[in-house]
Amino acid sequence: MNLTLPEVIQKVLDNDRDLAVSRIVAQEAVFNVKGAKGYFDPVFSTNAYHLKSVTPVASVFGGSADGKLTQKTLSADPEVSGELPWLGTTYSLDFLSQKQSTDSTFVTLNPQFPTSLNLSLTQPLWRGLLFDQNRYRIQVAKKNVALTNEQLRQRVIETVTLAVQDYWELDYAYRNLGVQIEAVRLAEQQDASNRRQVKQGVLAPVDVIQTQTQMATFQQNVFIAQEALTRAETALKGLMLASKDDAMWSQALVPVTAIDLSVNVPPLADAMKEALANRPEIAQSKVNVELNALDTRLDRELAKPQINAVAKLSVQGLAGREAPVATSPILTELGLSPTALPAIFNGGYGQSVDNLYNGLFPTVQLGVQMSLPIRNRTAMANVAVGVAEGKRLAAQSQMVELSVAADVRNTLQEVAAARARLDSAESARQFAEDQYLSEQRQFQAGTSSVFLVLQRQTDLISARSREIRASADLGKAAADLERATARTLVVRGISVAGGK
Repeated sequence: MNLTLPEVIQKVLDNDRDLAVSRIVAQEAVFNVKGAKGYFDPVFSTNAYHLKSVTPVASVFGGSADGKLTQKTLSADPEVSGELPWLGTTYSLDFLSQKQSTDSTFVTLNPQFPTSLNLSLTQPLWRGLLFDQNRYRIQVAKKNVALTNEQLRQRVIETVTLAVQDYWELDYAYRNLGVQIEAVRLAEQQDASNRRQVKQGVLAPVDVIQTQTQMATFQQNVFIAQEALTRAETALKGLMLASKDDAMWSQALVPVTAIDLSVNVPPLADAMKEALANRPEIAQSKVNVELNALDTRLDRELAKPQINAVAKLSVQGLAGREAPVATSPILTELGLSPTALPAIFNGGYGQSVDNLYNGLFPTVQLGVQMSLPIRNRTAMANVAVGVAEGKRLAAQSQMVELSVAADVRNTLQEVAAARARLDSAESARQFAEDQYLSEQRQFQAGTSSVFLVLQRQTDLISARSREIRASADLGKAAADLERATARTLVVRGISVAGGK
């Protein structure tokens, strides 16, 4: 199966299980942001009930002649409560509606419809004013999105780099097998030539033994190269294929993408600047520092005294049907007699709501709540721990930067050395070919020996093998340089779709 490098990269990105897990983690981080914002979603609740109570009455003022007082209440109290995402304000708004009826002879409105609208606000003045647990969760969730995206990007870069290097290793193994097979072919040609010359009496029989030994040695190298090719194929298939039952396991892979030998080696300063700006490890380190800053900020906030401003506003309404009130000798003797109710109370539920809307019966409460912890050692200790952790992360960030800088230097040196080795290997291979052809001509002229021809033949095969090894090393070094400078995704045209 002919296989190009872009096809290999695409298959690796599609089927790598670790990458699939990293993508899921990045998606979960996005969902966590949405979940953290849910702390500010308003909550609707209601309390509705029907109540009937019969109570004993043992007083002339109880309003019951038979000693029993029956009361019925139908109540509904919907409420909306929650917390605003600004300044830590909490709120609660409920609307109470009731219908009350009784058989008391002293109740003027029966049934009556009491209503009330109640608003409660709590505003932090110090702790929780600019930062609190809920806003902390949102910020942490957002930072975790950035962190998982960088982790995913790092995983993609490392996976693609490994795939590219394995591809060039397969390319080397495939071409090296061709070189070793060519070596056997050359040895067979030399053996056939020697046998003819032995029959002609030009060479001694021992010269045939030399070529037979050379041919057997080259055959061993073919088997070694074949094993190396199989191992290289298996390593690449392990990255590309998602299932052990994939049909590609039984196919031979033929790399058809040529190695780009014109590797662009940037100056050290430019490579260093690009790596420090784009390496995922650097970004992850910065996010960890920012997460620690959020932890420390929350700990400092929790160490403050709690001072809240509290406001409560309540508006009530009432209406009902006026009922006749029984007269009592005792009330008459005390000079008490029923009086007519104001007209605003005459009516049903609608009149009660109208009284509520007009704000005839308001109640306003303003106050301050304070909670002053004494010493507060736990909170102060958490702040100290956060500060110390910040110093540790800062030192760790410096270590990461030093590691990246060293990695860039090493990969630049690796590319330069691979480029130099390839140039030398090309020259050595050309000289080996010239020497082999020259030795062949001398042998045909009778001025050389079989031993020297076979020696030049061995040198030629070794030179060819070293050349393709050097070209594969240059391709792998170029991929490593792309990784070190975080240019892998740009060079390969890969877009990492993480959470936002």
